[in-house]
Amino acid sequence: MSSSLRHLSSVANAATRAAARQRPALRSSWQSSVSAVSRRHQSIQAPDATTPRLLAIDPSALEISKTTTPKPVLPNEELIFGRTFTDHMLSLEWTAKDGWLAPKITPYQNLSLDPATCVLHYAFEAFEGMKAYKDKEGNVRLFRPDKNMARLNRSSARIALPTFDGASFIELIKKFCQLEERFIPSQRGYSLYIRPNIIGTQRTLGVGPPGSALLYVIASPVGPYYPTGFKAISLEATTYAVRAWPGGVGASKLGANYAPCIVPQMQAATRGFHQNLWLFEDLDPATGEKEDFVTEVGTMNLFAVMKTKDGQTELVTAPLDGTILEGVVRDSILSLARERLIPEGWKISERRFHMREVTEAAKEGRLLEVFGSGTAAVVAPVRNISYRGEIVDCGLQQNEEVGPITRRFKDWIEGIQYGEEEHPWSVKI
Repeated sequence: MSSSLRHLSSVANAATRAAARQRPALRSSWQSSVSAVSRRHQSIQAPDATTPRLLAIDPSALEISKTTTPKPVLPNEELIFGRTFTDHMLSLEWTAKDGWLAPKITPYQNLSLDPATCVLHYAFEAFEGMKAYKDKEGNVRLFRPDKNMARLNRSSARIALPTFDGASFIELIKKFCQLEERFIPSQRGYSLYIRPNIIGTQRTLGVGPPGSALLYVIASPVGPYYPTGFKAISLEATTYAVRAWPGGVGASKLGANYAPCIVPQMQAATRGFHQNLWLFEDLDPATGEKEDFVTEVGTMNLFAVMKTKDGQTELVTAPLDGTILEGVVRDSILSLARERLIPEGWKISERRFHMREVTEAAKEGRLLEVFGSGTAAVVAPVRNISYRGEIVDCGLQQNEEVGPITRRFKDWIEGIQYGEEEHPWSVKI
């Protein structure tokens, strides 16, 4: 070997050794960064957090004014997600001086807002999505409403809106559902979608914590989220737009997180894809190389089922690092998987994973299934993903709309939601 080649080889080996020494540091740095972001997110509190009086809600003070013009109940087959609404709405006003005022249930009606209302200028708005179900005995049930209340409080606190006592608000939602019971479909796959929403209502163009707010609830009887029914969807892995980033508000359920995603979704639709797969480019601490890490899909969390290289079946989803929403269905899937699949030899992982890992698993026949999860759709099977000019096959057969693993989770969760399996998550009204 010539001296120049020996020199190049020596340099290359030195670089390899240096990279190897740096990997633990990169991994430690990345882990520290994620931990710091998580701590900052958890430490953000609403302006009223230290004043219990301003958080209190009194369900016994509820005032009910019933409509005099009840709406007809549409047949299940005519329901379109989020297009028709029930007769009434639940609302509570809040002021920085008096806290939450007496709750009211009134006929469904327009809101009256001054053109200078802060929500219209600075996006002081957070919301939730939850459902009421009717079991085969005709009982009305809610699914893990405490999780929705906790998340709405976190989202509100993140944008300086007031927080509230979640248990008391659940009691109000129960009374609201009882009043609107005739709108709750009894067929499995159908439900009453409940939308709590909180907005800043102070009349000002100044930027600061709103001195007044409105928390209200509306509801819509719904069928399947996708008009095509329970069918596999295709995704476009999006590299030209980013949904969220470390230290941002990706973990909060804010309207401001959704509107910027519509144009990329429309662009993906023109190319024949149903939803965007949101990626985030970052250094892989294991290699020091830039990778496109998987975060969410459309408005859902994402799961992948893969065989590891040593043959173990792994269910993997992105971690709660501040860039993804802490989904109620996501948490339910992970809890059920740990309880029911680990004894079968599965590995359940909340970890960062990137598209190169997914594409390699697909090429090697190790990618078994991919699916999204969320309140609206429960689970949504994925057929394929377009990524940098390639189509990644997600394991479904050509004539197959849902794989056995995704079906299993759907049956487990819907069984609890509709009261077919008695479970602490199903709250009977």
